[in-house]
Amino acid sequence: MSTEIEARARLFDAIEGGSPFWTREIIERGAAPVVERLTSGGYDPVKFERIITRMRTISAEQILESIGATDSHFIYPTTDEWPDSLLDLVCPPIALIVRGDISLLKSSQLAIVGTRNPTHYGVRVAQDFAAGFVDRSWTITSGGAYGIDAAAHKGALIAEGFTIAVLAAGIDINYPAGHARLFAEILESGAIVTEVMPGVSAIPSRFLTRNRLIAALSNATLVVEAAFRSGSLRTARDAAELLRPVMAIPGPINSPTSEGCHRLIGERAAEIVTSVGDAVEFLSI
Repeated sequence: MSTEIEARARLFDAIEGGSPFWTREIIERGAAPVVERLTSGGYDPVKFERIITRMRTISAEQILESIGATDSHFIYPTTDEWPDSLLDLVCPPIALIVRGDISLLKSSQLAIVGTRNPTHYGVRVAQDFAAGFVDRSWTITSGGAYGIDAAAHKGALIAEGFTIAVLAAGIDINYPAGHARLFAEILESGAIVTEVMPGVSAIPSRFLTRNRLIAALSNATLVVEAAFRSGSLRTARDAAELLRPVMAIPGPINSPTSEGCHRLIGERAAEIVTSVGDAVEFLSI
């Protein structure tokens, strides 16, 4: 029977994050028994052919070696560093790979999310809120993307605070490539987190599964600017499902980049906030 770290490594490598079926199997049976069943014919060999083949062709030692080569931590639900906030998810991660200050995962966090194509107004607001919460010893968590994400990370760094980037690609891949320098700056005092193996590229579905991690790690979520249909709204809804506070910044009524925020506010899915003071009062901090 595999040890817990070996079993988690093999499952993490072979199974895409956010799977309801595999989450249920691992929670009900345990990681090592699931590995045992996968490698001994306990699951449908046709339906799960890709996973079974992967499990039989790569060892736990190889997986952990490739993670170690990136100067990262490999954590999972029974390790001391695991943030319990992730266990509130319907589909918590099998494990996470973390570079940087791993203790930040348990700090008070504000998720700041929004469009990749913000206005100057949106960039300024994201930076101001990041700085305001950093001043109150909160960590700023976002997705490392262009636009509002980048503004939030930079706002935290400029204010000499801490920030976490949750990526949809491998820990060793600078995605987007234009953020190589930003990620290096984040790692100087903050952390980078991912739910996929080193070398794995970002695909559209991984951004959606990644968004649930941002929502779950954070005590509250702020949507700065978002189009009517936006991944940021998914993060907000993930946060709401976890009963975490959601806030949204209003914008001009004719601005496409604020339609998503107005939608959240109109549906009473988010609290309208117009200043850091508003947000602080709403969160009672």
